Amino acid sequence: MATAEPVAARKRRPKGHFAAARAKRPRGSGRQLEAGMRGILITCNMNERKCVGEAYSLLGEYGDLLYGPEQFSDPEERLSGSEKEEDEDDVEAALKKEVDQIRTSTEQKLRRFQSVESGANNVVFIRTRGIEPENLVHHILKDMHATKKKKTRVILRMLPISGTCKAFMEDMKKYTETFFEPWFKAPNKGTFQIVYKARNNSHMSREEVIKELAGIVGSLNPENKVDLNNPQYTIVVEIIKNVCCLSVVRDYVLFRKYNLQEVVKSNKEDAQQNPSTVTEEQNLTVVKPETEEEKSSEEVKQENKSEGEIQAESKGNDTLTV
Repeated sequence: MATAEPVAARKRRPKGHFAAARAKRPRGSGRQLEAGMRGILITCNMNERKCVGEAYSLLGEYGDLLYGPEQFSDPEERLSGSEKEEDEDDVEAALKKEVDQIRTSTEQKLRRFQSVESGANNVVFIRTRGIEPENLVHHILKDMHATKKKKTRVILRMLPISGTCKAFMEDMKKYTETFFEPWFKAPNKGTFQIVYKARNNSHMSREEVIKELAGIVGSLNPENKVDLNNPQYTIVVEIIKNVCCLSVVRDYVLFRKYNLQEVVKSNKEDAQQNPSTVTEEQNLTVVKPETEEEKSSEEVKQENKSEGEIQAESKGNDTLTV
């Protein structure tokens, strides 16, 4: 009788109990976006599962073209015949061999592209290994811009993330002092703008972030200039929860803010659907970043037009002031 009560209790649970428990588990089998990762941040239109599939297909296609097919070696081939015989006779060596094989098998599962939990709705993060995400994404957009061939349905924007750090001001300042060097440290220089987006984060101040990052760029080389119309470089700052994703990209204006749906449109078609000029779009600012709950599905569909990006404004000046 003592064991009957727990059984009865289990039977009284609602039918959807276990389904609800599974639904609460984080996607990505425990893999989550964290500081130290590199990859590609992708926004989509209400269908993350299909977005991941499209991302794997698109990245795999261009990844194979640029870097060749992924190679996976057989762990058994790493051992010679004599070594195998020794391991079979040596219990300790056999155990070590098994551990090594498990480790090798795990490493093989860490593919060139691996989806991880981003921490925000309608956002997918694809972790990359052994490639330069900014070069790969630029190549994809350049090809799509030239051919005007649409290759995705639900993917909106595809942003390379060259570095990540904790989303706290001191961490960001320390990280970007080195991160920005390849583009902005003397003798390197260039015109730039800053675009900023925060999701599920309320402790960061956009004004403070823009001011500090612009100041760091200026300290690396005073000849770096702000240009909101057609900058050489666009500094992308994407904050999700407590992770700051950073990249410095080229042709941000030419490639329609790295929007895969817009970049394939002809100039005539784009002019008909977007009568406002690029300069007018860049002057749009959002005083208070929207939360995911406040975004409607229609706003998500129009994310390429007004995504809450905050740009470093020069107030009419073409020189950097901090």
